[in-house]
Amino acid sequence: MATSETITVSIFDKDYQVSCPADEVQALRDSAFYLDQKMREIKKSGSVLGLDRLAVMAALNITNDFLSVDREHQHARLSLVDHHEVLQHSEQRVDALIQTLKSSDL
Repeated sequence: MATSETITVSIFDKDYQVSCPADEVQALRDSAFYLDQKMREIKKSGSVLGLDRLAVMAALNITNDFLSVDREHQHARLSLVDHHEVLQHSEQRVDALIQTLKSSDL
């Protein structure tokens, strides 16, 4: 069973105490840093006022980025499946041709 660890992360100049499994501490730190950077980018654009709205806009941007990458991965997986099916069909045709050649009197 993984041990839990409580760490402090700073997001938009505010500290938060967060518990997570010890083997996920660096991932949590990286996530907090990424969120902090996104919030600062949005704040820099000057289009969002208020910490709550800033956090929601950052969450929406991050979610959109994630879903875009997820769609790309799904498309790539489907493409791999299609290629695999083409290769299987080609392999079957080659095997059939080899059998034909073996059974012929050439």
